[in-house]
Amino acid sequence: MSTTPPPPANPYATPAQPLSPSDEKLWATLIHIGGILFGFLPSLIGYLVLKDRGPFIRAHSATALNFQLTLIIAYAVGTVTSLLLIGLLVLLAAWVASIVLGIVAAMAANRGEAYTYPLSIKFVS
Repeated sequence: MSTTPPPPANPYATPAQPLSPSDEKLWATLIHIGGILFGFLPSLIGYLVLKDRGPFIRAHSATALNFQLTLIIAYAVGTVTSLLLIGLLVLLAAWVASIVLGIVAAMAANRGEAYTYPLSIKFVS
């Protein structure tokens, strides 16, 4: 039985270098603020690109991504039920939570503290 050898390793690939603590705080803050402005994209990109660069940025990007995915669900439920008046309240509550909790999370990240969004479903860790 013949087995094929594994593909050669990329000689140009370098392992991701850890970020400095100040860079981790900066990127975590930007990911949370980006969630307010651009929805789930900053947290998704931050998680995919920076998750291996340090434990602090991994925790904050995963937390932000979980919250943004939870918000997508809340917006979908609010949109579907918007024919009823309760859907408009759900949309308003999700929008306000996005702004307020995003600012609180960004401030915690800037101080170098851990933060977990309340009522967030944990999709990624």
